[in-house]
Amino acid sequence: MPADTPSTSSSTTSIVGDIGGTNARFARIAADGSPQQILTLRCADYTGPAEALQAYLSRTQGPAPQAAAIGIANPLSGDRVQMTNHTWNFSIEAMRQQLGLARLQFLNDFTALALSLPWLGDNDRRQVGGGTAQTAYAIGVLGPGTGLGVSGLLPTANGYVPIEGEGGHVTLAGQNDEELAVIAALTRVFPHVSAERVLSGPGIENLHRALAQVRDVQAPQLSSPQITAHATQGDDDLCIDAMSMFCALLGTQAANLALTLGARGGIYIGGGIAPLLGEFFIRSPFRKRFEDKGRFSAYLADIPTWIITASYPALIGTAAFLRAS
Repeated sequence: MPADTPSTSSSTTSIVGDIGGTNARFARIAADGSPQQILTLRCADYTGPAEALQAYLSRTQGPAPQAAAIGIANPLSGDRVQMTNHTWNFSIEAMRQQLGLARLQFLNDFTALALSLPWLGDNDRRQVGGGTAQTAYAIGVLGPGTGLGVSGLLPTANGYVPIEGEGGHVTLAGQNDEELAVIAALTRVFPHVSAERVLSGPGIENLHRALAQVRDVQAPQLSSPQITAHATQGDDDLCIDAMSMFCALLGTQAANLALTLGARGGIYIGGGIAPLLGEFFIRSPFRKRFEDKGRFSAYLADIPTWIITASYPALIGTAAFLRAS
């Protein structure tokens, strides 16, 4: 089924969603449990998630939903949600009542993404480097997009259990003089240089500016899409070097996650940026940096890393959450 095209497939009364800082994606759950009638809506076009979901329901076919599970790019604690990378501020219970739902469950978007991992096939991912996944071991996932999401799956006797955290806000670690100089430059702008300050869409712009400052060169103010486009086209040295550093730093964070979780089941890279880099990412320092951990280099060389290429993996994860709960 083409993405963003309403389908006439029969649907149950369940809805799944994936809300990021820029876009909200919704789908109806078909009788076979798969997300159908997927639509992407711009968050900026709506006053809140209830209004976005109402717009989705008005544009698709099917019965009034009774239950919904929605992944959101935000920490969750209690009923009130104030989005970190968007202006939406809402009550989950008020949204449930406004939409007339019997059940409304929010989960962290990368928890939803983690739940999708066992359901991904070979066509939904692309391996970067070597390594072979070991069964019954933890699996990690991280991904730069509007922010930097981090999650994972821990094995239990009854299958995998997702973890929920805010690993995108750990302190960014550099591994050579220029990376350390870039981080030092960013400390003059941000009181805490988290991984997300560089490994995200807005972070690419921060990295590009800081690298120009460190090298004492004049550079035009470019957007993240412009920087990545110049890098992948190979027509701007500063953009190429900024994105190469981006990939290297992402490799360091991925390796840190693998070591923390003991993720011998593999590390997945999600989010909207890495898949768009294509061959640039494959050729980048990402995998070399992932394995560059001194005494634990051989340990990490055995761990596979993949880019998630599935179009809507978080919706697959929220659908799995609904089935299991």
